[in-house]
Amino acid sequence: MKLALAGGLMAAMIATAAPAQTQLVSEDIMVKSPDPGIEIFVRNKRPANMTSFRPERTVIYVHGATYPASTAFDLKLDGLSWMDYIASRGYDVYLLDLRGYGKSTRPKEMGEDPKANPPLVRTDTAVKDIGTVVDFVLKRRNIARANLIGWSWGTITMAAYTAQNPGKVERLVLYAPGWIRQTPSLAGPQPGAGPLGAYRTASREQAMTRWMTGVPEDKKATLIPAGWFDAWADATWATDPEGAKQNPPVIRAPNGVLADNTDYWAAGKPMYDPAKITVPTLLVQAEWDRDLPPYMAQTLFPVLVNSPAKRYVMLAEGTHTIIMEKNRMKLFEAVQSFLDEAGGS
Repeated sequence: MKLALAGGLMAAMIATAAPAQTQLVSEDIMVKSPDPGIEIFVRNKRPANMTSFRPERTVIYVHGATYPASTAFDLKLDGLSWMDYIASRGYDVYLLDLRGYGKSTRPKEMGEDPKANPPLVRTDTAVKDIGTVVDFVLKRRNIARANLIGWSWGTITMAAYTAQNPGKVERLVLYAPGWIRQTPSLAGPQPGAGPLGAYRTASREQAMTRWMTGVPEDKKATLIPAGWFDAWADATWATDPEGAKQNPPVIRAPNGVLADNTDYWAAGKPMYDPAKITVPTLLVQAEWDRDLPPYMAQTLFPVLVNSPAKRYVMLAEGTHTIIMEKNRMKLFEAVQSFLDEAGGS
């Protein structure tokens, strides 16, 4: 059924099954950005019987550089998504797609030749979109803070937001953390590729090649359970109808993140000050991550000098995308344990 929300927002609400017989309510919401013509896609899941809302039981998740949030965080594999897993444990859970990604507004430049415009959606713009959604959630639930989870580039955008707005963050989870880069980025740009355009494209084949980078040969066949890659790729590529018209089909992704990688992270210049993060922070990643290798988290951890109860967790036999691999429950359990420490259990 359709709901009318404050500010004229519309949402579709459905009840979905979750572990332990918990019934979840799901809403899809378009949140207006302060920038004219830009709307941010937000999904909320929570127990159907939830009537009170607290900072320690509220979670907001953002995606990385190439793919949207819903097709990983809320992708049902064996009948369960990570979003379901958290919500079914008594949490009010949100995901958002930054502008240019997923179901959020794509800037008009993404419909033009990528060479005609500079890189779109740089980190400061992404942080602004996160701020818009955090403020929406805090106002909606009449709470002062929320837990934040970022994956990949999302660890940079969420950490930067937290450094700027420590009073609005309860706990911070950085899954596959990024920091100063000493190795080439798997997402690009590639040497000799020329100036960055507004956006780039990725095919399913390219996605699989990137995913498997760094995995031992004898482990590749069993890393992703049968059907899981296709389930993710089908859902992800379906979010870009224009890219689907190409042969082979592609997904378009803004290049702002790559421009920032070149101008900052690969140049040894961080985009935020870790010392300004004053909330409990979890760094969690898998051992075969070659997108944002373990040396990044291991360098970031000691400079989080003002984060109380900080910790770093390394997970065995997984990649940057362990969220959708055979050992994904180890990621879910590590993050849930950290969230529950705040009184959410």
